[in-house]
Formats: sequence, C-alpha cells, structure tokens
Amino acid sequence: MEILRCENLEKIYEDNGVPVHAVNGVNLTITKGEFTVIAGASGSGKTTLLNLLGALDKPTKGRTLFYEEDISLLSRKELAAMRLKKFGFVFQAYNLIPVLTAIENIEFSMMLLGVGEKERRERALALMEELGIGELANKRPNEMSGGQQQRVAVVRAIVNEPEVVFADEPTANLDSKTSGNLLDLMREMNEKKNITFLFASHDPQVMERAQRLITLKDGKVISDVNEN
Repeated sequence: MEILRCENLEKIYEDNGVPVHAVNGVNLTITKGEFTVIAGASGSGKTTLLNLLGALDKPTKGRTLFYEEDISLLSRKELAAMRLKKFGFVFQAYNLIPVLTAIENIEFSMMLLGVGEKERRERALALMEELGIGELANKRPNEMSGGQQQRVAVVRAIVNEPEVVFADEPTANLDSKTSGNLLDLMREMNEKKNITFLFASHDPQVMERAQRLITLKDGKVISDVNEN
C-alpha cells in the first residue's frame, strides 16, 4: 500500500545570491512497512529530502502526498497535527527534554494528544520494558549514555504507533556496537508493528540493513535498489 509519494520535488536555497538545488526533481513512492535508507555524501540532499517527506519543510516546487493528501496544501496547524499523530522523528542529537525523565519524555507527545495520565504511564512503561530500557524510566538525559538516550528517543517516536518514523543520522553519535543494537531494535519494531522507517544516513551499518537503498547525488536520485 502506498503511504508517501513525492512528485517532481525541488528545494532551492540561495547561497550568496546563487540558487542551490538541495533537492532536484525527485520522484519517489514509499509503501507501508518499508525499511528504507536515503543515502549519499554530505551535501547530497538526503536530510533535506527527509525533512520534505516528513513535513518539517516545504518544497520550492513539486508536492508530497501522504495517503494521496497533498501535505503542502495543509495549514501550519494541520501539519503540526499530522506530525504529532501520524509521524515519529528520531534525530542525530536525540532532542530529549533535559528537565524531564526518560518516561516523561516518552509521555510528552501522548500528553499533547490528550491521552490520560494513567494510560500514558502504562503505555510508556510497557514499551520501555518491551525494548529493554525499563530501568531508565526515572533517569534524566544527563544521567544516560548516548545510546540510552537514543533508545529513549526511538521509544518516544513509536509510542503513538505512527505511520512513518523518520530517522536523520540516528547512529552518528554512537559507537559501532550501540549503533547495531539500536538498528536491530528499529528493525524489530518495523517487523512487529509494521511501522514504516525512513532513514537519511551514510552509515554503512544503516545501509546494509536497508530493504531499500535510495542514493542521492547533488539532490537527484542516482540509484534506487529494493531488496524485497
């Protein structure tokens, strides 16, 4: 089932008055349950493309459709609601709220959706236990390692059971073993819960686990290999 599609997508930035095509005429279709990596060298446009697909940025030209709905036509309020309810995000910098504990960070998006306190706590703790990080529940970010923080970030991203999780260089600050464990965790969630994962990364560990590898150069797709 098609979940995301972009058509003739372009993002142009100005660099000292010179237009730069960060994304240049990209056409892609993402289907439900994919575990897909957008790869390419630094400056290839992979993060920009991920941000466009995840409705964190708006294209200069072209459009992105989520279940056939053109998200570029949505208001800021509608986009925010879509990101909260339908999308999950995992960033390189973790982006946990420093003053909150791990479980409070995970509960935060549920609170924004109006989920009651008892249900929030039960859902967050159950998922933390399922993924082997229950002991981190009452720790704040500065009391956790980078790998632990990123695992909490992954739980936060999937606790609302989103349609798509967008992960931008999620292993960049982690060692090889921790990266592998984190990726195995995300693949498990992909297989068990049928959550679609879309990465932007040039990490070989991420790319070798991809079901589909899309390679960008100068904002254009130069390769699209599907292992399914």
